[in-house]
Amino acid sequence: MSRIPNPANALPLSSNVLSVPPAAPAAALAHFAARLSFETDVSDVHADLEAGVPGLVVVDSRGAESWRQGHLPGAVHLPTREIAARAAEAVPPGAAVVTYCWGPGCNGATRAALEFARLGYPVKEMIGGYEYWVREGFPVRTEQGLIRRPADDLTAPALAVSCDC
Repeated sequence: MSRIPNPANALPLSSNVLSVPPAAPAAALAHFAARLSFETDVSDVHADLEAGVPGLVVVDSRGAESWRQGHLPGAVHLPTREIAARAAEAVPPGAAVVTYCWGPGCNGATRAALEFARLGYPVKEMIGGYEYWVREGFPVRTEQGLIRRPADDLTAPALAVSCDC
């Protein structure tokens, strides 16, 4: 823990946050810009799918049973183990790929993104995955059709379209 001066009583305060000092602004700029080049979130993916952004392909890297349970409308089903063999038939050359899997506790989207990168595709991982897509109240396609669950107010605002960040 870092000790920082406390002008009120001159006793040092302990800080868990500052026990490792923040990065220099130039290092922080490089780090956060790099993160945004590797990751996107469910709200941004939803907005781009709704807008019909050309050249964007969203890939569900989960297995067949998971896909049947529900998936993003417009997503391509391509389980990670099949990417190397089927990417060329499922994803147009030059397309920007966004991968997703179950959620934050699963690294399947990361593994899928790695496979696409190995094949030379520009790729981002959708953080939050299917779980946060559903929790934010966005529609999912199932064998019964398009469904939507109510937004979870711990992950999405109750009265707004997005978090507006």
